[in-house]
Order: sequence, then structure tokens, then C-alpha cells
Amino acid sequence: MSNALVSVQIIPKTPNGEDTIPYVDAAIEVIQQSGVKHVVQPLDTVMEGDLEQLLRIVQRMHEKMAVLGATSTIGQVKIFHKSDGASMDVLTEKYR
Repeated sequence: MSNALVSVQIIPKTPNGEDTIPYVDAAIEVIQQSGVKHVVQPLDTVMEGDLEQLLRIVQRMHEKMAVLGATSTIGQVKIFHKSDGASMDVLTEKYR
């Protein structure tokens, strides 16, 4: 059962001031490859799952930025944790 929602925004500093979009695309690919439920939004991506698993994904996203050559990376993260279950659908159902 999912017990957390994690919103993550990755802001890499590219080596020569290149466009960051390919880096962000690679970070989103890390999430996609993990198989967790997620929603890509214009300014962040929200993941749903086990908190420990989601934090490992954030770590892998940062590691991917380093592999791609980013000189540094800022990760803005928001966490909603609820031991008895957390769901994007439940939290947003009244707005649909």
C-alpha cells in the first residue's frame, strides 16, 4: 500500500549553460523506469508509493544528473506521508 506522495522538481546546473530540459527528461525517465504511479506536471512530478522507495528514486534522479555531467543539482521535494495510506486520487477527488 502507498503511504506517501512525493513531489519533486529537479534543477540541474549544466556544465556549459546548456538547456536543462534534456536533463529534466532524463530525471523523469528515472521515475518512469521505477514503475511507481506518477503524474508529470509543468513544474514538478508527483510520485505515489512507499516513502522509502520514493526517496531512493529522488536519490537516483540526482545521481543521474551527475552522470550526465551536471555540475550541481537542486532538488525541491515535498512529502505527504500517512501511515494508513496516501493517494493522489483521494486527495484530489473533490476537484474532479
